[in-house]
Amino acid sequence: MEFGADEAGKGPVLGSMFAAAVRAPRTALPAGLDDSKRLGDDCRERLADRLRADDRVAVGVAEVPPERIDAGNTNDLTVAAQAEALAAVVESGDEGLCDAGDVDADRFAARVARRLDADATVRARHGADAADDLVAAASVLAKSARESHVAALEAEYGAVGSGYPSDPTTRAFLREHVAATGDLPACARESWATCEDVLAAAEQSALGEF
Repeated sequence: MEFGADEAGKGPVLGSMFAAAVRAPRTALPAGLDDSKRLGDDCRERLADRLRADDRVAVGVAEVPPERIDAGNTNDLTVAAQAEALAAVVESGDEGLCDAGDVDADRFAARVARRLDADATVRARHGADAADDLVAAASVLAKSARESHVAALEAEYGAVGSGYPSDPTTRAFLREHVAATGDLPACARESWATCEDVLAAAEQSALGEF
């Protein structure tokens, strides 16, 4: 059987990263799959629902929370996340493709394969989420998991934005939380430069009040 794997949420300053793996016959995949970044929210969620509801489609999802991200590095965590998602669905004799999370796609594939107990053939390619339907399916499911996670953060904290450092809503949330509590929220990736900048600015502001 073939499989595909991808991750979502590598770059945000808030919340977890998610990886997903899909093992399925290609005939079971719904039409319209693509890199999740190219799909509208409604379209992505319709596709994700169809994939999750189809008994022919095996899905594995792995979550990497902020504290684990702060203790590791992005390349290693991307390997680990895809491998953990794949481990839930892959069987010996399978073969498939990962969206490469390393400049060296072959190295990335080899590192993922070494983490699997199953004797499977793992390949990796840059841009695989836009070129291969199984990887696109994994991309859709990983992004769906990430967006559900962000919605849960919104329910807990109020408006947090997308979680990306470039998002003004996310930056405002961090500044306001630090101003109100003196610390970063538990959902923040403390090692990100954005968090360091917010803490430094708050400290400087406090010093200026004396």
